[in-house]
Amino acid sequence: MTQSATAASTALDTPRDAGTIVRALVELSKPGVTRLVLVTTGLGVVAAPGSWLWTDLVSTVLGTGLVVAGANALNMFLERESDTKMVRTLGRPLPTGRLKPDEALAFGMCVSVLGLFTLAQFVSTAAVVLATVALLSYVLLYTPLKRVSSVALYVGAVPGALPPAIGYAALTGTVDGLGLSLFLILFVWQLPHFLAITLFRASEYQRAGLKVLPNEKGVLYTRRMTVAFAVLLLLTTLLPVGLNGASVTYAVVAALSGVMFLVWALRGLLPGADEKWARSLFFASMPHLVVVMATLVATSP
Repeated sequence: MTQSATAASTALDTPRDAGTIVRALVELSKPGVTRLVLVTTGLGVVAAPGSWLWTDLVSTVLGTGLVVAGANALNMFLERESDTKMVRTLGRPLPTGRLKPDEALAFGMCVSVLGLFTLAQFVSTAAVVLATVALLSYVLLYTPLKRVSSVALYVGAVPGALPPAIGYAALTGTVDGLGLSLFLILFVWQLPHFLAITLFRASEYQRAGLKVLPNEKGVLYTRRMTVAFAVLLLLTTLLPVGLNGASVTYAVVAALSGVMFLVWALRGLLPGADEKWARSLFFASMPHLVVVMATLVATSP
């Protein structure tokens, strides 16, 4: 029996109190990812033309957050075996045995349905449709495709970019204008963001049997693609200037932040660039996204 399997067996044999189970369920929802979704969904609501009420914002953010939390739980349920082979996932509730698989499955399904019900009851049909697309594409397409091809990166970026579109559609009933720009920015941002992770976690993905670009095409190719996506991200963040009449202030902020991120990505092509650079690029991508999207929404007419 492997060390992880022994730990899981021991954990399940240990009496679990309500607090332990609740904490494990919260962890199952990937709180870090869910928090980012809450923010981007809220930005979509605020960016929508016309007035909105706090009840609109709360209902949309809550419903979308529940759907994403459920999708994350179902993802962990499906990947419970591969999670035992990666350092960054070894401590999750299922590999450690703090939750049983059927508990994770039930939680994921119930929370997802509750989120969709919230959107259907208090928001709009368009929001429900987009949230359903995000849920099904993440769980049924992206998760299994990770074992087949690194193309999963592009498939997974779609549900990852839908939250601001859901927020926008909650008020407008459609996705156009600024809502589409927010979706495109978040979609492209995920590409260099995730490639950075694969560069310093390549060996772990290999052990887990998950297909990522460094293991399929090599490290140098992946670094070049990271630079190409950083260029594409810079151009994408400037799209709202032409498409949505974004302000000069936004254009300046987006350009400066984008150039800084691109310069950091270019360092990966220099001799001596290692996993430390990839890790720093991963962390640098997050404030870049927040700055760009927050400035776009704050300066919108």
